This record gives sequence, C-alpha cells and structure tokens, in this order.
Amino acid sequence: MSRLPSPRQHIVRTGRRSLAVDVAGAERGWPVFLMHGTPGSRSGPRPRSSVLYRLGVRLISYDRPGYGGSSRLPGRRVSDAAADVAAIADHLGIDEFSVVGRSGGGPHTLACAALLPERVRGTAVLVGVAPAGAVGLNWYDGMTEANIRDYGTAESDVRVLAEQLRLRAERTVDDPGFLLALLVTQMTEADRRVVAGVPIRRQLTDAYAEGLRRGADGWIDDVLALRADWGITLTQIRTPLRLWHGADDNFAPASHTRWLAGQIPGAQLHVQRRCAHFGAVEVLPEILAWLTRRPDRAPVRSDGGR
Repeated sequence: MSRLPSPRQHIVRTGRRSLAVDVAGAERGWPVFLMHGTPGSRSGPRPRSSVLYRLGVRLISYDRPGYGGSSRLPGRRVSDAAADVAAIADHLGIDEFSVVGRSGGGPHTLACAALLPERVRGTAVLVGVAPAGAVGLNWYDGMTEANIRDYGTAESDVRVLAEQLRLRAERTVDDPGFLLALLVTQMTEADRRVVAGVPIRRQLTDAYAEGLRRGADGWIDDVLALRADWGITLTQIRTPLRLWHGADDNFAPASHTRWLAGQIPGAQLHVQRRCAHFGAVEVLPEILAWLTRRPDRAPVRSDGGR
C-alpha cells in the first residue's frame, strides 16, 4: 500500500508577520481550518491522513501568533484570528471553507464565523470557553485550580503570569513530556482514559513542544486575549454552528458552552456524558464529517492553490 503524504507546510506572509501552516488530507477535499488549543500548535492532534481522505477533508491548521513558527502579534485580540485565516485562505486559493476549534481555539473559531460571514460555511466549537464578561455565568465555577490561578493572574498581574508561563514553557522544551504530565494530575478519569493512548500522548507532547519551542509568547497572548474583550458580537453569527462539550470537563467547564448556545441563534448544542476536555480529540472526525456534509457548501476550487 502506498504511503499517504505528510502534511504540506506553508509559510504565509501577512504584513511583516509570518504564519506557519500545515495542510493535510485530500488536496481537493472540502477545506476546514482547525484552530488549536491553549497552549498548542498546528501539529496538534488530528485524524490520520487516511481518515481525512475518507471524509474528503482538506485540513488546514496554523500556529497562532507567538506559537511555533508564527511571528508574535503583541496585544492581539481574539478577533484578529479572522484576518489571519483569511490571509491563509487567500494564499491557498480558497474562497469558502469551514472552521473548527478546540478549547482556547474555540473563541478564535467564533471570530471567523462572526467576521467572515461571506466565506465561512460551517462552524464547530469543541470544549470552548465563554467571554470573560458573560452575564449570568460564573466563569470560574468547576474549573481546575491551576486555570483559575492563571486566568486570575492575567487580570491582576500580567508580569507574574508571563513569568509563570515562561518557566513552564522552558520546562516543556527541556522535557517535552513535562506539560502533559502536569495536566494529567488535574484531569478527570474521562480525560486520563483518552490520553492513556500512546498516539494521543505523542501528538499532545509534540504539539506542546512545537508551540513553545521559541518561548511562551503565544501562550501568554492567548490567555490575555481570552480574558479581554474578544472584539466580536456573538449574536451576529449566522453560519450553521455545532457546540460540543464533555460534561465532566474541568479545564473549560461545560457551563461555558451552554452559555454560548444561549447567545448564538440556531446553535446546535451537545453535552456528552462520561466525556471531558480531551474527548474533543476523539469526537473530531464526527465533527469533520458534519462540516463536509453541509448542504450550503460552495464547490471546491480546482486550481490547487497559489
């Protein structure tokens, strides 16, 4: 059997910055952007190439500014992701596409849906978080002590937050298994079951090491952006949207996704029992299948990109 090709790598220029991009799966498949978690990178967990080919998906992932091979954008907001995704799509010769995001990538996915309505044809958010000022939501309720501490420090002392995350990033570069081992101590049983698999552990370890190899800037900027004003209006989202969450998630509690579902017209909500945060890795193929079945998709361009 012939071996399926490895992800194709691109460097996309946008102004004075560069974005590191991987493209995997079917070259002429339906384009879907995958937004990684916090922290993370473009090499984060994704279905095998054979699965992407079977689904007919052209999966596009990139390092958000400050992570991995992408230049930092100081002071970036969640809304800035839309311009970066548009620049990558233009570079690849793609007019219309879908977007899916995990965890900290979820708000950036919603930004694309809100700000690129003429291009985004389907959206999915897995284990996402709500805005910091969400009315009627206790933002920290049910969250791990470590996450409460990090997000709280983002509001009280940015310098302390930066130093703490830089130390963790340095430890992760020196020992790629460090961050995942730290997270395992905070996980529910449902999450420990998911990460017990060797392939998933390797993907997560590689993603953290790649994302943090040049430092913690991307991680710091993500935390600050998630706790600041996102720069979008959720009610303006009109693209078909699925929201998925594991009921036992203690990194980004399911109450966040329930709150989002109440704000976005027509959103489909699924909170799955006996699943938690890293269950998003297992459900991704199902979500990609839904995104490729959207009846309002535009035909895929056949020029193969620029």
